[in-house]
Amino acid sequence: MVTSIIMEIMTIMLTDIAVTSSEKGRRISQLRAVFEKRERGTIITSKYHTAPIKIAKAFPLGGPVGVIVMDVSPGLLAGDQYELYWKAEDEAHAYITNQSFTKVHPAHEDHGGSAMIQCFELGKGAIVESMPEPTMLYRDAEFTMHTEVRLAEGAIWMGAEVLCPGRALRGELFAYRFFRSKFNVYYKDELIYAQNQFIEPLAQRLTVRGCFAGMTHTGVFYAFSDRLQAAHAEAIRTVLSELPLLEEHPIEWGVSMTYKYGIAVMMASTAAWALQEALSIAWAKAREVVLGLPPIALRK
Repeated sequence: MVTSIIMEIMTIMLTDIAVTSSEKGRRISQLRAVFEKRERGTIITSKYHTAPIKIAKAFPLGGPVGVIVMDVSPGLLAGDQYELYWKAEDEAHAYITNQSFTKVHPAHEDHGGSAMIQCFELGKGAIVESMPEPTMLYRDAEFTMHTEVRLAEGAIWMGAEVLCPGRALRGELFAYRFFRSKFNVYYKDELIYAQNQFIEPLAQRLTVRGCFAGMTHTGVFYAFSDRLQAAHAEAIRTVLSELPLLEEHPIEWGVSMTYKYGIAVMMASTAAWALQEALSIAWAKAREVVLGLPPIALRK
């Protein structure tokens, strides 16, 4: 049953990828995991992976289960396509992260760029927190990312993302070819949020006012659930207003309610670490006011 659902969802998502797996010699790597609530907490009841990605470690977090994803390769090489599927059964609670930056290497004429497809399916009352390390786009990289979240009644999904425009110390700022990102959220069968972003540095004026201006790195934090209220967004806005001023790496940010059942936190700065710290503060406040839980203290 799970396998058939995976194939159906992945097939739909693949139609939105510009270069399919049959073209330019795509190398597909898959990771699938199912979380279930048991008496002593959430556990992984099913998992599957193909190299070079795998679950490096799963560990209890006092009820929730934590998962660290490992990529044993240097990163996403030309022609690589990672497909990750996460299913949280009713009342399960999972925290998902990875070991290090997602490094996207240069595209190649024989293999094209690289892609990552990720799907989260949450049952009734399930909670998934997805907090990966930043994505780094190397010179001449072409990267397509498609994320889909499907929520049942009472489910909560929280996730963050930081995008780095290259290895700044090597002068790679906006030296990648393009970055395409799609993010769709469904509540039951209703599409409640859709984000579609396409950045092509050579064809776009990214440094003008109204675009990136003087900023280089971007970050987002999302929370989606039918439990969310405007007061939750206001609590996050209040804690972010107390961020210390960083003269070397100033942060621009905003918090808003989405069309339905969602909170979006958008940020921009000139360093990944500054955004990571600020997004962690937003996440910690969301855990407090929505879940009634303290921050997750984890050293990788």
